[in-house]
Amino acid sequence: MANKTQKVCPVLSAKLFSKTKEELPVIISMKNNDSSKLSSVVFGMSTKMKYNLPVVGGVACNMNIDSINKLSQHPDVDYISFDCKVFALMDIARESIGCQIPHMEGYKGKGITVAVIDTGVTPHNDLIKPNNRIIGFKDFVNDKTTPYDDNGHGTHVAGIIAGNGYSSNRKYAGVAPEANILGVKALDESGSGNTSDIISAIQWIIETKDVYKTKILNLSLGSPATDPYTSDPLVKACNEAIKAGITVVVAAGNSGPASKTILSPGNSPNVITVGAVDDNKTPEIGDDAIAPFSSRGPTKEGLKKPDVVAPGVDIMSLSNTRRDGYKSSSGTSMATPFVAGSIALLYNKNNNLNPTNLKSNLKKNCISLKDRYNNQGSGIISLEKLFKTQLNENTPHEQHSGKGIFGENIIVLFVVLLLLVGRF
Repeated sequence: MANKTQKVCPVLSAKLFSKTKEELPVIISMKNNDSSKLSSVVFGMSTKMKYNLPVVGGVACNMNIDSINKLSQHPDVDYISFDCKVFALMDIARESIGCQIPHMEGYKGKGITVAVIDTGVTPHNDLIKPNNRIIGFKDFVNDKTTPYDDNGHGTHVAGIIAGNGYSSNRKYAGVAPEANILGVKALDESGSGNTSDIISAIQWIIETKDVYKTKILNLSLGSPATDPYTSDPLVKACNEAIKAGITVVVAAGNSGPASKTILSPGNSPNVITVGAVDDNKTPEIGDDAIAPFSSRGPTKEGLKKPDVVAPGVDIMSLSNTRRDGYKSSSGTSMATPFVAGSIALLYNKNNNLNPTNLKSNLKKNCISLKDRYNNQGSGIISLEKLFKTQLNENTPHEQHSGKGIFGENIIVLFVVLLLLVGRF
C-alpha cells in the first residue's frame, strides 16, 4: 500500500500537519479513473457532495481531517487534492511577511536588479507595463535573444519578486514591484538542465554584474547534495557570486519532511537557504506551519539549514501562457523569490549592505514559528521587523571557507594561544 503522503497534495499535507478542525473541500480521484467504486468508498465519509467529475474519475466534496486520513490509505484511491480552482493568495502572502511596511515608506525595489536563473521569463504585462523592467535576457538552452519561457516556472518566480500587478489591479503584485529582472534561461521546457549550464549562467551573471547592476541572484532550483559542499561545483559557483557582492538566495528543496534533505546549492553555508511555509490563507503568523514538502536540515555535513522560511503554498503569480494571466504554484521555489524580493527592498533602503551582513540582519529579524531550527531556520522573514530595526552594516564581507586550516575552532585556538603565551 502506498504511503498516504504520496496520495495527498502538498496543500492538504500542510493542513493535515497543522491538525486543523475545519472541513476541507477536496477532489478525490480513483486509480485508473475508475469512479465506479467511489460510492462505496466515499459514502458516509463526506459531509457535502459538490460535483461528479468523471473526467478525472472522481468527485468533489467536503471532508474532515479524520476522513481524509482514512481515505488516503484506501488502495483504490489514487490522489486527494485540495479543491482550489482559483486562489487570490499573493496579497495575503505579501501581508504575512509585512510588505506593506516598506511599500508605505516608498521602498519598492526601484533600481535593484534581481537575476533569475530558471526556465526563462515571459514579457508579462506585470513586468513590462508601464515600463519594461526585464532589463536583460540570456538563453543558455536555445540561444534566443528575446525573452521567453516555454515552461512557466521562471515567469512565476519573477512575478513573486517583481510583478507590479498591472493586470490584476495590483492584487497579485510581487514583493518588490519596481525592481528589475535579469532573465537567464538555463533550464529547458521540462524544467531541467545540467549543472554546467547553471554554473555557466552564474559565471555570466558575475561577469555582467556591473552592466545590469545585479545585486541578487534567485535560484529556485537544486539537485541532490551528493558531494561535500566544499567540493560541490555548484556551491563553489555560488560562493564566487557572493564574493563578487551578489546575494544568492536558494530554495531548500521539496524533499521534506525527512531530515538531511537540503538540496545543492542550498547546502552552502554562504547562501541564504529558504524553506516553505503554509500561511493557511491568512495574513496572521499564528496559524502558519512549515509545509511538509519543505526540505529539512541539517545538511549531510551537519550545518543547520534552512536559514529562513517564507510562504510557499498555493502562491498566485504570473502565467507564461497569457501576458495578463496568473496561476497558482507551491514549493520552496515559490518561497525563495519572496526572500529575494525582500532583499531588493532592503538594498533599496540601504545600498551599503553586503551579502554577509544582509544575511545576518535577515536572520536576526525573523518571527519564530516555534518549530525546530532545522525545519524553520530562524523563522519566517519579517519586513516589518527589518524596516523598524537599525540594521547592522558592520558585519564584514566574508565567507565560510568550509575547509580552513583551523576551521570553526579558530576562536578556541586563539584563546589557547593566549593562555600559553601567558605562561611564558
